[in-house]
Amino acid sequence: MIGSWFNWRTLLVLIAIIIASGTIVYSQYLAGKIAAEERKNVAAWVEAQRTILNSGDTASINLATKISTENDQIPIIETNEKDQITGNYLNLDTALVKNQAGYLQDKLRQFKRYNGNPIISVLSVAPYAANKYYYGESPMLKETKLYPIVQLIVVALFSIIAIIMLQTNYKSAQNQLWASLAKETAHQLGTPVSSLEGWLEILKETPGNEKIIPEIAKDVKRLQLITDRFGKIGSQPKLESVFIADQITSILNYMKKRAGGEVVFEWDEATIVETKVNLSAPLFDWVIENLIKNALDAIDGKGLINITAHTANHEMIIDVTDSGKGISAMNITKVFNPGFTTKKRGWGLGLSLSKRIVEQYHKGKLTIKWSELNKGTCFRIILPLPPSILQA
Repeated sequence: MIGSWFNWRTLLVLIAIIIASGTIVYSQYLAGKIAAEERKNVAAWVEAQRTILNSGDTASINLATKISTENDQIPIIETNEKDQITGNYLNLDTALVKNQAGYLQDKLRQFKRYNGNPIISVLSVAPYAANKYYYGESPMLKETKLYPIVQLIVVALFSIIAIIMLQTNYKSAQNQLWASLAKETAHQLGTPVSSLEGWLEILKETPGNEKIIPEIAKDVKRLQLITDRFGKIGSQPKLESVFIADQITSILNYMKKRAGGEVVFEWDEATIVETKVNLSAPLFDWVIENLIKNALDAIDGKGLINITAHTANHEMIIDVTDSGKGISAMNITKVFNPGFTTKKRGWGLGLSLSKRIVEQYHKGKLTIKWSELNKGTCFRIILPLPPSILQA
């Protein structure tokens, strides 16, 4: 699926480049042809003007007049042999010529930049007198030159929209895959968990099992919780207002029993003991559990895990910090990617699912606040506070 996505994206980029290159080349070719044709038209117009002034043949004058009046697109400015403007011009805004000082001079400079080789009409040889005709781009030529830019914008928009659609489809397919996998896992767990519950009831009726039954019951309850968590993936969970401190304390007490005696846990709930947040408790517990498990792996069974929480900017901010080995700079942007792991065991799904739970289901954020090799890592959870808290 990922390879297919990259192939499609590469193909779209190549198509966009081919279309853009072809458009530019062809537009330049058309612009060159139009420019050459316009120069011929200006030369014909100049010759028509000379004929009108000098010819005595009525037919020639009529033809020249027709040629002269047909040019209603190409702007022209006439100068003398010294490049002084004579006052004659064609296809320019008369109001601007009269009311805007220096308008003709500015246009003449513009025409010289466009085509510094004027068409010359010699009036006399001795003394030498001539009119020079400088001309600019017609509206058609401007539109032709502008066309590739418009085309490039259209191609760029098409490519962006296509890539966004492919990304959306890819993410949608990925989400469906995750949801299907999670629900299938919940379904598969359901049968053995139900069976274990039945066996537990049988054990309760058998003397001598009083010590082991509570521990087995805890593990069965744990399996029920895991099944419930997987069952909630892919569907919008119901959020309930809960005391966030109690929720963290509960999962922390559970993890302490499985951490070993050389792990020090720090957790100060005093600042948020009365604060409620809208949560799906089973899914939120999963997030905290995953972060603590990652911290335990990072410290390799010996070190400090510190959890702090406070409110700021209408948000609940929870930091889970360890004193472990840290995350390298090359991996820090990959830790939330599905399947990424630096462990010898594991699927690399914990942090990816945790981020999905926090950001998609709780409209919050899960990020790495900081990480430094051989000093530790701090994961930060940001959750929005409910309106009732904001108004308090």
